Amino acid sequence: MPSTTQTLVIKIGSNVLTMANGSPDLQRMSTLVDQVVFLLEKGLKVVLVSSGAVAFGRKSQPLSPKTDAVSRKQVWAAIGQIDLIRAYKELFSGKGHPIAQLMVTREDFRDRTHYLNMKNCLQGLLKNHIVPVINENDAVAVTELMFTDNDELAGLVAAMVDADSLILLTNVDGIFKGHPSDPESELILHVGQKMPDLSQYISTHKSSFGRGGMLTKMTMAKKSADLGIEVLIANGKKDNVLIAYYNKDLKCTYFEPGKSKHNHKKWIAHSDNYSKGEIIINEGAKRALLSEKITSLLPVGIHAINGDFLKGDIVRIMDTSGKRIGLGKAEYGAATARDKIGLGGQKPLVHYDYLYISELN
Repeated sequence: MPSTTQTLVIKIGSNVLTMANGSPDLQRMSTLVDQVVFLLEKGLKVVLVSSGAVAFGRKSQPLSPKTDAVSRKQVWAAIGQIDLIRAYKELFSGKGHPIAQLMVTREDFRDRTHYLNMKNCLQGLLKNHIVPVINENDAVAVTELMFTDNDELAGLVAAMVDADSLILLTNVDGIFKGHPSDPESELILHVGQKMPDLSQYISTHKSSFGRGGMLTKMTMAKKSADLGIEVLIANGKKDNVLIAYYNKDLKCTYFEPGKSKHNHKKWIAHSDNYSKGEIIINEGAKRALLSEKITSLLPVGIHAINGDFLKGDIVRIMDTSGKRIGLGKAEYGAATARDKIGLGGQKPLVHYDYLYISELN
């Protein structure tokens, strides 16, 4: 474990918390809680992002075959979340550690003020040595309100609390160059900032109980690492996985963090789903934004404006070939921006402080 790690976000996947027959794996949950307590007592601040509500509900309450798929998931989530959080409360309380529950949807991250309110709540819990246990509110989150999966939620939370490390616990050791069940497959141990695309190695198979697969884990891991958060994809089914992390001998896929970004840049980096329009920039502006210099996006570097947006909206920044360069918060609306296209001596459309340029491009 790097000596600089102070705040750690741990995401526990559905398949980690369930047995092959679909029953909740309370023994596995208990051992993971014991390991989290070990980390807490070593002085780390820990936030848990835990899946499992739908799986817990599915086992405890059979539903009519006539129940549609969306309603079935909502009902199981509403029922299962009670059992999930009760189990966590009993396990942590037995070790002398209080917990708190937060249920969120993607909408909760859209507004900056609401985002900061959640951040303040989490910081208050951590300062008072209370473990936040976070899950998507699957009972109300449908269609566009849904996260891709809890890996996306974990990445958002890690950015929100300025975490040093993010551990994504799944049922394999990490990303393999081949199928994980193939003994000849090689585990990718280290992913650097300039690592080539790994999607060629990843199966699109999704888990039995969760929504996501390894591809979404890799995507979120690379984005989080780009924001300055180290990420580990590891096997939560293995005994003492978090102890091995602390002892620096965990067998997993490790994503090397880049330079840490300011918190509002982290928020903007995760705001693509809320963006309102596109700013097409010319080659000169592209070179400036991709350089190491501190650069705002000025109207002189704008080629075109697509869509409509208002002051304070998140906008996508694209080059003329359609490649996304980054995201930013508009300093004024699209109508004003169109009037200023190509003009010098103008106020930035996106100020550097509210500009996220992806190093993954």
